[in-house]
Amino acid sequence: MATNLAIAAFLLATTLFSSSSSAARETILTIHNLCPYPVWPLFTPDSGFPALCDRVVRLVPNGVISVRFPDTPWSGRVTTRTGCDGTGRPRLHCATGSAPPSTVAQLMVHYGGVEDRAVYSVSLVDGFNVPMVITPQGGGGTGHWLCTPMGCAVDLNRDCPPDQRASGGAACRGPRGYFKALCPEARTTPGDRDPVPQSCRAPEELKIVLCQPTPTQP
Repeated sequence: MATNLAIAAFLLATTLFSSSSSAARETILTIHNLCPYPVWPLFTPDSGFPALCDRVVRLVPNGVISVRFPDTPWSGRVTTRTGCDGTGRPRLHCATGSAPPSTVAQLMVHYGGVEDRAVYSVSLVDGFNVPMVITPQGGGGTGHWLCTPMGCAVDLNRDCPPDQRASGGAACRGPRGYFKALCPEARTTPGDRDPVPQSCRAPEELKIVLCQPTPTQP
């Protein structure tokens, strides 16, 4: 009898632990730098949300960093800076200046109650500096819950119009039609909408890849 009671208690505890673990799903944010130069990611939470990373990060070519989202809803932006001095103490100095035109990843996680959805997009409204693609890993995608890659894998600095170049050619201001023609899956104006829904159920990871190779590149 005692043995049976012990087994029953163990099974009950295991069930409760499993239920609790599945309810608190963990989501990771990963940045993988495939650019042939180092970058310095900047994590900027929206007002009222906690910081994801409070230290200066330098990603060398093929470097990777992963940080954990909180288990509660979170929203914010991720940008990458180039040409920086790498010290960051007391301030990071970059050849591109403090606020160059930049590619922006806009992220929201743990929204939608039991559906625990993520919403993500790449914005070129502030300009372009680095090719960026967001790909969810391990999320559900049925019906309108699509876990599709979103972003701009093309280096728009290459053919940027001369009058739109910034930061010595390391960034591009536009024009918006140029951005949209080559990167239709990125947002290029404040009121722009993504061509496909970018909502994904409970991804285990949101992966940002910088300078991802495209089929037209060698």
